[in-house]
Amino acid sequence: MSDMSLQARFEEAVTASKNLSERPDNMTLLKLYALYKQASSGDATGERPGMSDFVARAKWDAWASLKGTAADSAMQQYIDLFEELKG
Repeated sequence: MSDMSLQARFEEAVTASKNLSERPDNMTLLKLYALYKQASSGDATGERPGMSDFVARAKWDAWASLKGTAADSAMQQYIDLFEELKG
């Protein structure tokens, strides 16, 4: 375990996740997005996007599925998922 704070390791993983050698599948990308939003913004807010905007709706639903997850927990899950993807 490094001496870096959870926040610093999270920010490093977020930056590094943009440079993965292989693009993750859409479900994994949704999970990363949802964990990022939960860690940085808390529970999902605003209205659920309409059926016509299925990308925004899927992202919102993924984020909303994490309702009640603590920011620290979401950060750690993001880091863990990123480490898996990195291989």
